Formats: sequence, C-alpha cells, structure tokens
Amino acid sequence: MDTTRRTAGLLAVGLAAAVALGACSLGGGDGASSDAGGDEAPVAGPQRDDGGIAGDPGQGSEGDEPAPGGGGGTVVDRTRSIIYTGWITVRVADVDAAAAQAAALAARLDGFVGGDDRSEREDGAHVVMELRIPSADFTAAVDELGALGEEESRRTETEDVTEAVVDVAARVATAEASVERTRALLAEAATIAEIISVEGELSRREADLASLQARQRELADLTTLSTITIELLSPDAEAEEPAAPGFAGGLEAGVGALLASVGVLLTVLGFLLPWLVVAAVPVVAWLWWRRRHRAPRVAPQPDSPVA
Repeated sequence: MDTTRRTAGLLAVGLAAAVALGACSLGGGDGASSDAGGDEAPVAGPQRDDGGIAGDPGQGSEGDEPAPGGGGGTVVDRTRSIIYTGWITVRVADVDAAAAQAAALAARLDGFVGGDDRSEREDGAHVVMELRIPSADFTAAVDELGALGEEESRRTETEDVTEAVVDVAARVATAEASVERTRALLAEAATIAEIISVEGELSRREADLASLQARQRELADLTTLSTITIELLSPDAEAEEPAAPGFAGGLEAGVGALLASVGVLLTVLGFLLPWLVVAAVPVVAWLWWRRRHRAPRVAPQPDSPVA
C-alpha cells in the first residue's frame, strides 16, 4: 500500500514537471518568432510633420539629400568661404572707352571701382583698374572683361578661409560674452579700487573684441566681393611683366629694390659732389696755410750735469 502511494506521488510530480517544461518551451518560441517576424509595435517617439519619427536615420525630412553610398542619413550643408582674385590683361582699340565699359560692368553687378590708374606712355595709353565684384559673379565678370578686346593673359586664384571665418566668429562670440560679464562685475563693484581694476580689464577686453570684429568685417568683405585687376592696353603699348610668385618673385623684388636704392644713392652722391668740391677748396687752403705757419718746435735742452 505504501509502495503504491509512493509510486503515485512520484508520477504526479513528474507529470507536473513535464507540464511546466512544455509551458516554458511554448513561451520561448513565441518570443523568438516575434523578434524574427518584426510584428511588435514601433517605439513611440517625437513625430515629424510628415508622420515620421524625428531623428530616425532611415527617413529624411523633405528637401534633405541622401548621403553618398545610398545611406539613410542626410548631407550636411557645408558652405565655404572663398576669396576670389583675378588678373586679366586686355588689348583694346580705345582704352578710355574700354575703361568706361569695365566701370559700367562693375556698377551693373552691384560692385564698384576700387582703383583706377591711368598713364600715357611713349608706346601708348595704359590703364590699370581694380574692380570689386560680387563673388557670385566672379567668373562671368572675368569672361565679360576679356571680351572687351583681345585678351592677352588671365590668372585667377582662390583662397579657402572657411576655418578662419568660423574661428573668428567663435572668438567674437566668446569676447562679447566676456565683455558682458565684465560689465556686470563693474556694476557690482563697491570700492574705487575695484572699479579701477574692473574698468581696466573691461577696456582691454573691449579692445580685443573691436580687433576681432574688424577682422570679421575684413573677411566678410573679402569673401562677399571678389577683386579683379584689369590692365587695358592700347594696340602698341607693352604689357607690364607680372611678378613671379613664390621665392623667385621675392628674390626678383629684392634685387629690384636693391638696384633702385643704389641708383638713388648714386644720384644723391652726384648731386652733392660739386658742392663737396667747392667746400673742399677753402678747407684744403686753410690746412696748407696752418701747416706753413705752424710755430717751430723747440728741442728740449739736455740737463746739465751736477757738479
């Protein structure tokens, strides 16, 4: 009887364990199928106007360009700050008329004439103009200037100053915040010594801010307006040789400056030489007269021997 009860108890425990294991297996299978099938509800998040989730890299907002390589991200707008500079030499039949057309071109493009140097040489008329043209119209302006006559040479350069612009902007923002903090400290100063100390620091920081703002305006001007130097020549005029870039250009400029200095020195010496000759005549005569009438030296007498 005891054996029968013991056997029945063991069978009941085994049946309960089997049922529990089956339930666990069924639960695990449902979770795996749910992960593989992707039937679970999407995670809630901030919604965009078009119904997508904000910040979802798989869906770009309207107007965003896809990233290279077919990815789901967006391309960051990288606006560059470029300084455009150009030089062009054009030979024209009428130099003054071509110069007027160049000035009209600058005015039509909302630019201006920054410099105008005109000369009449033995070989013909010669005009050098510096035009400030909006950078967006730089290429078109150079082409139009070249069409004024027979284009002889053209050179353009670009300088990317994006990092400098960003750096100066950040430094200006920091300097402005520093000035505001210093002004707040000045308002809280209680003693004369504190006021004098804070005012000195405020003056220094305001000077630094003004310098940074001036640099910022300069960069803005250079990147907004490009510079085009046009040389207009009459049919028989000779073009000026452009300066060679780099070390060769510096060496050539240094030699030229040295020769020019030597020429100026020789010119001054040639101018002064007649005056030096005229001034030397009385000086030499006075020295000769003094030498002729110099008192004779008295020879020292030997000491008489002591008796």
